[in-house]
Amino acid sequence: MHNKPGRALASLLLLLLVSLPNSAVAGGKLSSGDIPPPSLGVTRDGEDIDTSQFAGKVLVVTFWASWCGPCKKELPMLEGIQRVGGKDRIQVVAVNIEGSEQFRKVSKALSTLSLQITHDYGKKSSGAYGVKGIPHLVLIGRDGKVISVHRGYSEESIDSIISEINVALAKG
Repeated sequence: MHNKPGRALASLLLLLLVSLPNSAVAGGKLSSGDIPPPSLGVTRDGEDIDTSQFAGKVLVVTFWASWCGPCKKELPMLEGIQRVGGKDRIQVVAVNIEGSEQFRKVSKALSTLSLQITHDYGKKSSGAYGVKGIPHLVLIGRDGKVISVHRGYSEESIDSIISEINVALAKG
């Protein structure tokens, strides 16, 4: 008898998990075709940034830190893609995973960039996106679905990632 409420709760949870979008179930491992979690952190001014703000655009979400070598090479390249592609077609959101004070310093130093710099307060975004290490980049198509996820890649992978972004931009 004691088992029936437990089984009912387990069945209800399973039903909820099956009915949620892939990203909500993932809470960690996004895959191609998934709908990504909405939260992309908070700007230096305290504004919440959400994937829905960039509907119809190619969205590049990169999780980074100032001490990360590949991240340091990646940000200027993504900035170049943001400028050339235009904010009407592509948006890069660079989600910093460092502490608040370091984020303030870094974001101030990068304030001239056209890409969006946010901070992952409380690790909410990185947890939802399944970030276990950096660099970690998620490419999202104009349809709002994940195209690809790159975890822990090296500097040598950046060119192929940029090619993927260009392919996504070329799609109507």
